[in-house]
Amino acid sequence: MAREFKGKTFNDPIHHKMKLHPLLVRIINTPEFDRLRNIKQLGGAYYVYPGASNNRFEHSIGVAYLAGKLVNELKKTFRGLTGTDILCVEIAGLCHDLGHGPFSHAFEDFFLKKLEQDQLPEEYRGCDHIHEYISCKVVDQIFSKNRSHFGKYKLNENHIETIKALIKGERNSGYLVGKEFLYEVVANKFNDIDVDKWDYFTRDCHGLGIQHGFDLWRLLETAQVIEWKGELHIAYRDKVGMLKPCPMQKLHIFKGTS
Repeated sequence: MAREFKGKTFNDPIHHKMKLHPLLVRIINTPEFDRLRNIKQLGGAYYVYPGASNNRFEHSIGVAYLAGKLVNELKKTFRGLTGTDILCVEIAGLCHDLGHGPFSHAFEDFFLKKLEQDQLPEEYRGCDHIHEYISCKVVDQIFSKNRSHFGKYKLNENHIETIKALIKGERNSGYLVGKEFLYEVVANKFNDIDVDKWDYFTRDCHGLGIQHGFDLWRLLETAQVIEWKGELHIAYRDKVGMLKPCPMQKLHIFKGTS
């Protein structure tokens, strides 16, 4: 009798041992995800900085891992989060960059956005982050090819729509009623503090040999859900660095590659 697969632990230079759900491993083994091995996180910077060799492949796995860690931390104080909620957020983290083309954002900024609007599919027109919408198309493709594996964990079309909303950071979309703060985990359109940036700040700085200015694990430990202006949001202690982090960290990385 074949032994049921229980998931996989990845050794990572940034987050060390990352244990992932079996469904995430199934997605990682698809050709749609495997192509990320060949897409450099920092685009053309690799041609100048040989250490800037990290790919979207390991970054996406890192984001999935951090997404699970953050939601599990929130679960300690916010009742009502389920294993399905956590799995959907982890899948969104894993799949959020599936839509990237060659040279990452350079392809989006210098090719897709240069096309005439009538040359783009209607849903991409006027979008700031076209790759997020393409990622959602690829998620649909992965789901259509692996329905039985998703079904094994009780995930259906409604969950896929929620996963796509999590990728785009679209609050009040999907089935997460009363848990809308989860739309801030992977793509935080409210204040830009999300696990996508946590991973690429640490991973890019590691590859470039420069320091980053925040304590990732302390951020995780201080995360909590609060109500603000009638909505639930993820909050962090103000003394933990990175509350004005994202523009400054991006500038720091930009200077490191200039």
